[in-house]
Amino acid sequence: MVLKPQCIALSGGVGGAKLALGLSLELAADRLAVIVNTGDDFDHLGLRVCPDLDTLMYTLSGKSNQELGWGQAGETWSFLSALADLGGEDWFKLGDRDLATHVFRTQLLDGGATLTEVTQALLTALTVETTVLPMTDDRVATQIHCQSGETLAFQHYFVRDQCAPPISGVSFAGIDGARRSSRFSALLEGSEASSVIICPSNPFVSVAPILDLQDTWRRLCEQSGPVVAVSPIVAGMALKGPAAKMMRELDMPSTALAVAEFYQRVYPGLLNGFVIDHADRASADAVRQLGLEVLVTATVMKDVHDKQSLARDVLGFVADLTAS
Repeated sequence: MVLKPQCIALSGGVGGAKLALGLSLELAADRLAVIVNTGDDFDHLGLRVCPDLDTLMYTLSGKSNQELGWGQAGETWSFLSALADLGGEDWFKLGDRDLATHVFRTQLLDGGATLTEVTQALLTALTVETTVLPMTDDRVATQIHCQSGETLAFQHYFVRDQCAPPISGVSFAGIDGARRSSRFSALLEGSEASSVIICPSNPFVSVAPILDLQDTWRRLCEQSGPVVAVSPIVAGMALKGPAAKMMRELDMPSTALAVAEFYQRVYPGLLNGFVIDHADRASADAVRQLGLEVLVTATVMKDVHDKQSLARDVLGFVADLTAS
């Protein structure tokens, strides 16, 4: 029998990692598991790169680059500079310290280890005790369909092209044959009720791959614990990444309410509660009319105090939903 954690968090990269850090400061390591999107993963320069997993690991280990918002602190760029001098591809910014992670991961994967096993090895090396799991050990690739008719690999859209091309949709290559990682599945099969917190990550490219994988969202609907999502949109803007821009291009208002409507439309019955910022207080009643309980609190996380405070508020909201 698998003892499930008190909380399962679903996360993409930077925004999700902020709340995941706050949750890790509020919960014992054995009471939290963070399931991470792997649709952003790709092969670059012969190396397997897992941007969202790396962001989670660096953030939880205290090694994240606070200035850039990604990569490791104290980074140097000698490799990338030398590669550019040779005429190589330097659009994806691989720092020297970050490069070591990708080399280590690729070596272990080539040796037959699963992504889950490799991630655990990295977490151990980084002295991170919180459980961080890839959503799958199989390969799933997020694809961005542009209004021009072109289809781009996610990192080409996100990093190389700086999210400039207007989009018409998103799909996930390989997801039909992919399976949840064994440890992720074990969490969903245990006997102890868990709450699920969807971190403030992009709903289209960070959260949807996790929910779509083997219809995980339907499995979460069967859980006895509440499922709560934190809006990644505050006052009409995404605090990080292209979510608001994507929403406009998909003919959706770039609002917290529209995020709630998206979840309710695409994953009916999944959510029990929705968390919005004070700046979006006026939309609280409209969110309630969707059948969701609402928490209005400070969701902008500028420092560790903000992250921990939001985590505390969300966990309190979850506790109230559980009790009711």
